[in-house]
Amino acid sequence: MTHPAASAEGVSKRFGATMALDGVDFAVAFGEIHAVVGENGAGKSTLIRILGGVHRPDRGVIRVGGEERDFASPRDAIAAGIVTIPQELRLVPTLSIAENIALGDLPVRRFGPLATIDRGRMREQARNVLAELDLAPDARAPVASLSFAERQLVAIAKALHRRCRIFILDEPTAALEKREIARLFSVLARMKGQGTAIIYISHRLDEVVAIADRCTVLRDGRVAFSVNDLVEAMTGRATREMLASPRPPGELLIEARPDGVTHVRMRKRELVGLAGLLGSGADRMIHTLFGATSELMVVEVRSNKHRLASPRDAIAAGIGMVPGERSLGLIMNQSVRDNILLPNLGAISRMGYLDRAAGDRIVAELMELVDIRPRQPDLKASALSGGNQQKVILAKWLARRVAVLLLDDPTQGIDVAAKAQIHALLADLVARGAGAMIYSSDLAELARLCDRVLAVRQGRITATLDRSAGIDEPKLRSAIGG
Repeated sequence: MTHPAASAEGVSKRFGATMALDGVDFAVAFGEIHAVVGENGAGKSTLIRILGGVHRPDRGVIRVGGEERDFASPRDAIAAGIVTIPQELRLVPTLSIAENIALGDLPVRRFGPLATIDRGRMREQARNVLAELDLAPDARAPVASLSFAERQLVAIAKALHRRCRIFILDEPTAALEKREIARLFSVLARMKGQGTAIIYISHRLDEVVAIADRCTVLRDGRVAFSVNDLVEAMTGRATREMLASPRPPGELLIEARPDGVTHVRMRKRELVGLAGLLGSGADRMIHTLFGATSELMVVEVRSNKHRLASPRDAIAAGIGMVPGERSLGLIMNQSVRDNILLPNLGAISRMGYLDRAAGDRIVAELMELVDIRPRQPDLKASALSGGNQQKVILAKWLARRVAVLLLDDPTQGIDVAAKAQIHALLADLVARGAGAMIYSSDLAELARLCDRVLAVRQGRITATLDRSAGIDEPKLRSAIGG
């Protein structure tokens, strides 16, 4: 009898009042790619954290190769051949690419009783595994110098270096472009051919269709459906794409030169997109406009000139930002309530004291408006699913009523239902007179949402596409050189 590579049998896990998993059965075979999909909060992350040794199940059994296992830590899971690439990457920013890839398995040279790190072999090993992803960066470069998408590929290279038997990827393509996705799929196909079991978490249903041999849909327990029924299986309802509705632009809202050359203007009731290939600098422009880079930014907001030397200056000017990495936009060990109110303390202060009742009303209204689940304001942000964490970040800027909202790939790694909700919230925000600028690695998303899209190459805005002349994915890809 051939045993599954890994299996969960009747696994349940509760966090306080929330039942994250309820008697889930799951199995993946060697030489198989098994996709797991579901709405944010459906239990996907909890399942893979149990398989990866981060959590222990309250009930049920985990088996690897047919043998029952009880992982006390991720180290135990790694020793059993299970490597997980989570959404929140576990890399050390100050160490080099080569050091991150080799961490936990450093090559050494021995001189009698003495041993030192063999840095030459470490860099060679890094170059070899990066070559499998068709990457050729300087292996000595610090990880902190890389974009989020590049760091994600380094994390995947680290897993490849360990030659794992069971490979778990949680939204691995969220910040990647089509060429990088095709490269990753080629690597996964090669690993599958070599007998590796792959568990693939994704909200991109076209990817699931393209790469998965089997699919498990989680929703309120364990449910399995065919690929054709995935969207309704995940959400319990049909979803539809939101197309940008014509919006008459209002008065001039913001003027800036985010690339140091091009003069960018945004009007009220306008949603402007930024499109660019990996490394183009499109995402960096968002951070520059928020005062979050070393470059001093001068902008005019509502005809008032502001020097942005820090995010504090940007917030004071009426600018908010939703970062690509949720951990940069939230204090994870603080409550949902505190995260929403943190930039809005002035609005609930009375004679030097915080009006808790006023704060509670604001939080309750916003949790209902943006549909943060569960409706538990005292729950820590770290306990929420990725999509709900993103909604908390949006809620805090909605509470502040910012004039301009900047968004860095805001829907990466969230499910189709949460994505549609965020799109609707953005449409409502700009309809009420605000302006928004969004960078997205998903060109189809920009084509659907934006009134204008700015194409970015090598840190410069090189073209503008306007909805009146038609915006679609092929035009965007041509404009950015994809």
